[in-house]
Amino acid sequence: MEQKTHAGGRCAGRLSKDEYAKNFSDSHAPLNRVQAVIEADRCYYCFDAPCTIACPTGIDIPTFIQRIAQDNVRGAAKAILEENILGGMCARVCPTEVLCEQACVRNTNEDKPVEIGLLQRYATDGYFAKPGAPMFTRAASSGKRVAVVGAGPAGLSCAHRLAMLGHAIVLFDANPKLGGLNEYGLATYKTVDGFAQKEIEWLLSIGGIEVQTGKALGGDIVLDHLVRDFDAVFLGMGLAGVNAIGISEPQAEGLRDAVAFIAELRQATDVASVPIGRQVVVIGGGMTAVDAAVQSRKLGAEDVTIVYRRGEEAMGASDYEQNWAKTNGVKIKHWAAPKEVLVNGGQVRGVRFAYTSLKDGKLAETGETFELAADMVFKAIGQTFEAAPVGAAIALKSGRISTDDDGRTSHAKVWAGGDCRYGGRDLTVEAVEHGKLAAISIDNTLCG
Repeated sequence: MEQKTHAGGRCAGRLSKDEYAKNFSDSHAPLNRVQAVIEADRCYYCFDAPCTIACPTGIDIPTFIQRIAQDNVRGAAKAILEENILGGMCARVCPTEVLCEQACVRNTNEDKPVEIGLLQRYATDGYFAKPGAPMFTRAASSGKRVAVVGAGPAGLSCAHRLAMLGHAIVLFDANPKLGGLNEYGLATYKTVDGFAQKEIEWLLSIGGIEVQTGKALGGDIVLDHLVRDFDAVFLGMGLAGVNAIGISEPQAEGLRDAVAFIAELRQATDVASVPIGRQVVVIGGGMTAVDAAVQSRKLGAEDVTIVYRRGEEAMGASDYEQNWAKTNGVKIKHWAAPKEVLVNGGQVRGVRFAYTSLKDGKLAETGETFELAADMVFKAIGQTFEAAPVGAAIALKSGRISTDDDGRTSHAKVWAGGDCRYGGRDLTVEAVEHGKLAAISIDNTLCG
């Protein structure tokens, strides 16, 4: 591909076709049959297994692993999917290293847990390759209609469970494609070959779910009308707002939101068409920062640095993700906060940072500064819930929707889950559980 140079040193088509194919291939190769059996045999099949307790969706992990050992792939997949309907995607992106695998008994007695995530992928991929007869079917119609707003993990999970219980669902989403962060917010190398859409197509095959895309709450649809026209409403819109970096953000070429960059890359028909700078700085310390930084390297950036205001242990990205970034040539600099985005001729040329430290338990600047040259800067310091569309009818807590454990909001007909709900960990697997529990609560409320 011919290189296309953009302003400020940014360039598309910097690498060869083979390099792009290698860089954006599946980041972790799936297990083959022999590898899966060997790994399954390492499981102790614990009673009251700590891995199951650590799983936010409560998957019976020993059972599905035992079924893999017995070559019962469909049975293994069923044990996963009946608790986590997006078990295929979660097998790819769930931070198992801090959840089920961290709790694995082998992890406490040895130095390597059972590779639960890879085994889960083996089971779900095997099932999706040859699904056979429907695994889930709808109950008799309840005569009730439920609106689900947001087709991310929480909304999809809620919609599927409600459909299975016999309710009629209308699923609204602001984007042209369903999936939320699974479609727009994950690194391209984590979910290849259009897996997110294939999984959603299978999920919708249960029937009873009408899809309406391009419909945003507060614009195309209004909460008051949904409450009036439906028997219940589930809100799973995620976090649409992007946090500011706390300093002046000049209108300059090369200063971008990391979330928008990741979405652009995921939706590109050819990753080589996405321009990247030679020197990239990513401000933030979470999974989004790592995904933006690593993909910058994979697009051909020569120097990529993540800068975080606190220490390594405070980063939102797990140790595994931090090591993944370093393995891919990303530098991580701690204890530094942005002070000024440096611009010349309308183009980003760097960032000035202040060194930070803890003083009496609070973050403070030391008075020293330094500069990092950059022709591209990504803001990755978190997202916020845009509360205006829900109006005053729904109580909030710390800027997100307040609910009980079952997802009930302050409004008798409205439930919520996923990242827009207060108190979560912003994990795909947790959002799936929110949707599932809310669906069960809605069903109990509507049908007694």
